[in-house]
Amino acid sequence: MPGIDECLLEVMRLPGARGASVVDWTSGLALGTIGESPNGDHEATAAETAEVARMTAEQPAFAHLAADSGAQHPGQAPSTPVEDVIVTTHDGYHMLRFVETAFDSSVFLHLWLDRSEGNLALARMRLGELAERLVLA
Repeated sequence: MPGIDECLLEVMRLPGARGASVVDWTSGLALGTIGESPNGDHEATAAETAEVARMTAEQPAFAHLAADSGAQHPGQAPSTPVEDVIVTTHDGYHMLRFVETAFDSSVFLHLWLDRSEGNLALARMRLGELAERLVLA
């Protein structure tokens, strides 16, 4: 099971990957970064993407899915029913993949993918796999 650094290295092997990070969406802090940042500042990007993740995860329109699916088990930390968020720009994709953890599930993977070189479907599948295997210590 990969830690943050190993996970980010694997993410950057995806075709078209320009940059990636692991971010705590409650604090907006980057727990790890690699590659480029869309605005040249990994910490600012972490704070900006955390705002999008927080806004998405806390919306009641998405929350009812967790109650209907019975996704939360007794003794398990609450988690967001949202799996990922994809933001499309004229030259790229930003994928935010939520990571379920044993403590508070407030972490996500952010991938910045070049639109002309990347494969959005492949990236989504790989981020999901990595999110499941990611070990946060």
